Amino acid sequence: MSLMPSLPDFIFTEKLGKGSYATVYKAYRKGDTREVVAIKCVQKSSLTKSSVENLITEISILKKVKHENIVELKDFQWDNSHIYLILEYCSGGDLSRFIRSKKRLPESVAHKFLQQLAVALQVLRSQNIAHMDLKPQNILLSNRSNPILKLGDFGLAQYLHSGDEATSFRGSPLYMAPEILLKQHYDARVDLWSVGIIFYECLFGQAPYSSQTFAELAEKIKCTNEIELPYGAQVSDKCRELILGLLRRDPSKRMTFEDFFNHPFVDLKHMPTPETYEKGVNLVQKAVKADSENKIESAIKFYSAALEYLVPHIYREPDKVKRRDMRKKLLEYVSRAEELKKLSKEGNSNCQTPKGATSSTEVYKRSNSGSEMPKDIHNIIPKTLESKNISIEELIASKPKLKKAYFFAEQAEALVGDGCYDDAGSLYQNALEIMVPAVSEESPGPRKELLYAEVNKVMQKAEDLKSFQSILKEEKRISRLNSTDAVHFNKSSENNRPAACSKRKKVPARSKKH
Repeated sequence: MSLMPSLPDFIFTEKLGKGSYATVYKAYRKGDTREVVAIKCVQKSSLTKSSVENLITEISILKKVKHENIVELKDFQWDNSHIYLILEYCSGGDLSRFIRSKKRLPESVAHKFLQQLAVALQVLRSQNIAHMDLKPQNILLSNRSNPILKLGDFGLAQYLHSGDEATSFRGSPLYMAPEILLKQHYDARVDLWSVGIIFYECLFGQAPYSSQTFAELAEKIKCTNEIELPYGAQVSDKCRELILGLLRRDPSKRMTFEDFFNHPFVDLKHMPTPETYEKGVNLVQKAVKADSENKIESAIKFYSAALEYLVPHIYREPDKVKRRDMRKKLLEYVSRAEELKKLSKEGNSNCQTPKGATSSTEVYKRSNSGSEMPKDIHNIIPKTLESKNISIEELIASKPKLKKAYFFAEQAEALVGDGCYDDAGSLYQNALEIMVPAVSEESPGPRKELLYAEVNKVMQKAEDLKSFQSILKEEKRISRLNSTDAVHFNKSSENNRPAACSKRKKVPARSKKH
């Protein structure tokens, strides 16, 4: 059994993984910070000429590229036997393990990972870097509860400018583009094929060319048939279009990087970042200003644009209270935008706020005030449904995409019954991502009111589920504490048992004398 490597400033704790020429260990830095890191240890004696080149390339890329979605190289050191890459530690493990634990990922969860992977690739392409070995095992997660994706392992990466071609055999066969396996010329678009395979695996639990042997895999890849989605696959049209565009066997017909980064499903424009949040807030300010100046059409445009930027931040916010308050505020913006649309349709250019309605200025003041909370979500939803003869079935029949939303919501309820709470939460979110935009597409009237109410119901169920999960988490924590206390009590009892037993023996002896 080989001994763990050692570094003067670090304490190695456990092995995390092993590759072709390196082993990765978890370690922490000595001193007050106790920073946890991952240390990639490369044994010098095992290095070939090509692996030396790969290592040099990996170090140069990681030193050059710094981004939230790319594993950070903190330092590198060496001694007589090893070269050490001191890397950011990701406690969530890799994407492969995450997929296996969930069997498959809901579209909304897979979408968030895809967005982050797209951003990482965008950074690489800006430096003319092709990763060449994209696979779930090389994609790490910052944690398990609210994971941020981190692209790692640049050992096979290459500098490829637009139009550059290569011929060397690189990558993992299951995720390898056909042109590499067939020993044809290839370019950076091989990474797009790998992205398609990874995304396919996220959604359906396994890669399209999953095989028992390499020979079987090679035959599947050599086959000229295009990849199709599994029969009955429940994914959105934009999602389907993206996967099939990425998985075109002919690289000349495959989606380009520009098409990928600008695809409406990937939607990098509205990805939750500090920049998009700031854009959303600025658009709200413009909406309020236009509203106060009776510029109805401009106010509607700014409110709608602001919501596109701000709604994704609801799902990124880890704090339950902040998330709830954000949702309430955004619903008020939706409500005001709909009021303005109604006024615009009626030709009321004076833009007077209807009696009992909330003016956008008041909405904005409340959204920026810590002392005054926005009105309750239930008060925003019109309460005139009972007198209307509109059924949910009629609504679904007229809007086919709502059928999918209700399917997701029903499946979520079933998963709650099965105790699959994480998957249920993701499906509720999936349903809302279809239903919320559908509300804004409806003209004012009974149909819109009904849809508002249905959105509110699904939101409430999703929030109740999150609350229930929080309670379960707290109960587990208390249970662990109680178990720990019981262990300490038992150990204490065992230590005192001989003395206690001797006392118990003396009592009956004295009673016999009386």
